[in-house]
Amino acid sequence: MTHKELLDFIRNRMRMAHIYQPVMLRVLLESSGSATERQIAEAISSEDPSQVEYYEKITRDMVGRVLRKHELVERIKENRMYRLLGFENLKPVEIEELITACREKLDEYVERRGSDVIWGKERNYISGTVRYEVFKRAKFRCNLCGVAADKKALQVDHIKPRKWGGPDDISNFQALCYTCNATKRDQDDTDFRKVRASYSHREDGCPFCDPTEEKIIARNELALALVDEYPVTDKHHLVIPIRHAPNYFDLGSAEQNACTQLLVAMQKKLCEQDDSIAGFNVGINTGDAAGQTIPHCHIHLIPRRTGDVSDPTGGVRNVIPGMGDYRLASET
Repeated sequence: MTHKELLDFIRNRMRMAHIYQPVMLRVLLESSGSATERQIAEAISSEDPSQVEYYEKITRDMVGRVLRKHELVERIKENRMYRLLGFENLKPVEIEELITACREKLDEYVERRGSDVIWGKERNYISGTVRYEVFKRAKFRCNLCGVAADKKALQVDHIKPRKWGGPDDISNFQALCYTCNATKRDQDDTDFRKVRASYSHREDGCPFCDPTEEKIIARNELALALVDEYPVTDKHHLVIPIRHAPNYFDLGSAEQNACTQLLVAMQKKLCEQDDSIAGFNVGINTGDAAGQTIPHCHIHLIPRRTGDVSDPTGGVRNVIPGMGDYRLASET
């Protein structure tokens, strides 16, 4: 791509629905022709650093794709970088002119659309204090999927969309990660805070609904880890959802994620405590026919050690006698 072609694209052929294209080109020009997705994302998100991951996705799936289509850049998958085609042939004065053209294009767009629209901010500004209270109320997790704020940036969502008359009031705000918020958009008025409230449901008489603190080994917002009172092996543990749910398939994705996170954490912890552990069985009994005796979902984390049985082949397949070794079963 020559200087003349680039300048013509920036000044005359660039069609903008957002500020991304000139920012990406400017970063590439200022970085000797190559930049990582993160560098581009940081430039785009300079007004809101918490959104870097979001803008990395924007760089990869939107602006990068558009500029590749115009044959202005190429993406190097190995290190997630972009390279401006023909940069090595540009003179310093030409680079400066192109950078200036990108800045002018941005200024034109801001003047035409307004800075609030550019950076995706609410027309009626939501203060940092209110944002903090909304996130704090949600325990810094998405009210829909449950992902933590340190894993994915949270946004303040209007439960009842503004276009439907929803007020700019904290009572109408909920915390959603950017993925859930983008999926919900402004076509839905579901209050996902109610979903989160359901996580506190308990069932009278259920031994897993109200365990004593001394039985709880680890916990997160939606799940607990307990020592199994009838262990199959030493250090046999259970991971259970806090909400009373009869089986794993009744759990929401946030609860399933929370249980998985605890399983991973407990597996690591047990291996650090006991170097004789050589493997694990992870199992869930669902329904009477599968041997479930307590109607509250619980996931078994069973440490295994070399030689603890004469032949461990097949692992969980041994719940059906004679079916452990599938190779032998297939021959019969």
